[in-house]
Amino acid sequence: MQKPRVIVGISGATGFQYGVKALQLLRELGAETHLVMSKAAGLTRQHETAFDRAAVEALADVVYPAGAVGAPIASGSFRTLGMIVAPCSMRTLACIANGMTDNLLTRAADVVLKERRKLVLMARETPLHLGHIRNMAKVTEYGAIVFPPVPSLYAGPQSVDDIIAHSAARAIGLLGLEHPSTPRWGETIDATLAEGEAA
Repeated sequence: MQKPRVIVGISGATGFQYGVKALQLLRELGAETHLVMSKAAGLTRQHETAFDRAAVEALADVVYPAGAVGAPIASGSFRTLGMIVAPCSMRTLACIANGMTDNLLTRAADVVLKERRKLVLMARETPLHLGHIRNMAKVTEYGAIVFPPVPSLYAGPQSVDDIIAHSAARAIGLLGLEHPSTPRWGETIDATLAEGEAA
């Protein structure tokens, strides 16, 4: 590979902006991105953002329809650094946890796991019931990383975009691609060393 290839999946969970931001940051890092969006992702995009489908697809190097199960990313012989699903719905999580490859997004995730590559799932749901938690445990046992996009308030975000960007950058970092703008505790953010009052 001349430059790192990363698969970006966007499912129908709330938080479509996480997928958009991941694509933007990966482009800044010079990665080659391969995008697949679920059918439900289109509904979330329309409800939560001002982006049209063409604008989102323009952020990726290659775009595949969710039904294109014969696409390159459906094969382990197609080399990638890994995959990020941003956001990852509980349906998508359940399919991955149970080996149900009913569309290209879940098939690509399954391939990433079987090839022992990195799979980062930005799971979006709250509260969680036991089935959600068990599916998270399953995918973790398979080698995936469950990364709920919890706001890092210690970074002092000034906008919603700051919150989204930090979570997306941290998730990308788990693939081994470090974005220089990522706030780091004890590095770009001063760590608190003094003892506080006893709780």
